[in-house]
Amino acid sequence: MTTERDVMVELAGVRKEFDDVIAVDGIDFSVRRGEFFTLVGPSGCGKTTTLRMISGFERPTDGAVRIGGEPMSSVPPESRDTNLVFQHLSLFPHMTVGENVGYGLKKSGLGDRVPADSTEREVRENRIAEYLKLVDLEGFQDRDPTDLSGGQQQRVALARALVNEPSVLLLDEPLSSLDRKLRKQMQVELRRIHERTQGSFFYVTHDQEVAMTLSDRIAVMNDGRIEQIGPPEEIYREPASRFVADFIGDTNLLAATIRERDDEAVATVGGADGFEVSADGGSGEVTVSVRPEDFELVENASEGAVAGEVVERYFQGDQTNYVVDPDGDVGQLQVVVQGRETTVDTGERAAVRVVEDAPVVF
Repeated sequence: MTTERDVMVELAGVRKEFDDVIAVDGIDFSVRRGEFFTLVGPSGCGKTTTLRMISGFERPTDGAVRIGGEPMSSVPPESRDTNLVFQHLSLFPHMTVGENVGYGLKKSGLGDRVPADSTEREVRENRIAEYLKLVDLEGFQDRDPTDLSGGQQQRVALARALVNEPSVLLLDEPLSSLDRKLRKQMQVELRRIHERTQGSFFYVTHDQEVAMTLSDRIAVMNDGRIEQIGPPEEIYREPASRFVADFIGDTNLLAATIRERDDEAVATVGGADGFEVSADGGSGEVTVSVRPEDFELVENASEGAVAGEVVERYFQGDQTNYVVDPDGDVGQLQVVVQGRETTVDTGERAAVRVVEDAPVVF
């Protein structure tokens, strides 16, 4: 059970309008103490505006933003217990790595955190060294940031944001400019840093893979509203709407009809030549979501399977992707076979069977 003391960031009824455009439309959520919370959604959905309202660079039209239980309506960005890592790192090229990391400390000062037997400069240098070690850049203090790799520069930006030890670290798609391999490496690094600092991280991205890898909880945003909040597994396996199912990962969205059979609701995809899945109830036209890996590709049709032609096949090492065009009105199906590839090739006949209890009916 989450208590008020567990909540680090809270948004209540937050709305933001720009002239006649509603960027954020009355959203509610909270970020817990020590949590890695990710806001994910397509471009233009309002996620960056939300982050800017938390940081103080935008003011809500309506609603309240609280950090540590305190209302932020009259608190400027520099006075909030937050730090922001931007998409474009904005390291100072005329400063060394150490000077970049220590910039915030020098600007704000250390206050009462300086022991009587130390100078502020000594404490600041020790803190810089500590946080460079945290991001695996020990001994890099005197380096020129332009001589570093993209991943190293990213870690310098993280150390600079963390060195003031904010209660909330805000991250605005900081991995988006990295290539795929480096982005995967930095995901691991970022998760490790979060675990070591135990801080509250609020991450904004359109990249579902990043969100699924890093997050304790994910909020899916669409057109200024929150569609669903939950752990990654729940978001992926139990999407609350057709939008969430389609946006998070890959899925097959199939037209179906619900009917009662033996006192149970059944959704039929593709009519007589299709297949059936269990439904919670109701009647009429619905949409069934089936993840590609929740189909089994078999060479011969059996009960519950639909036969068709393999029209596309892509081998990707750890998995093989198929597009199968079944007989009847089912529509083309995306199928993923994990591990060793099957012997079914393009142009051949195969059958597709759905894994029991995997589909979601909207």
